[in-house]
Amino acid sequence: VQVVESGGGLVQPGGSLRLSCAASGSIFSINAMGWYRQAPGKERELVAIITNGCGTNYADSVKGRFTISRDNAKNTVYLQMNDLKAEDTAVYYCYAEGRKAPVGSGFVSWGQGTQVTVSS
Repeated sequence: VQVVESGGGLVQPGGSLRLSCAASGSIFSINAMGWYRQAPGKERELVAIITNGCGTNYADSVKGRFTISRDNAKNTVYLQMNDLKAEDTAVYYCYAEGRKAPVGSGFVSWGQGTQVTVSS
């Protein structure tokens, strides 16, 4: 199962970006998709996650500014990021976990990451 992110870039403080992530391959079902980020010199941290039932969880640092959403038919997850701050600068990684087709073995797949830079 492959996971590919898109939508990163350079934005000024206070600006917005929308990240997209699509999972493809022999997928039977996806239980959850989400976003992590890793800034230089820091550990990878959870940003947001959305489950198959559309339950969501956010890092405290992004609550009220970021919104995660999902298109189950397209195996795609989005991260709308508003009011971006310099401390949001990081490589953003998408992940997906679920079951493969046809035998139902579990998978966890990560994308290669997309850079988000917030700077004036």
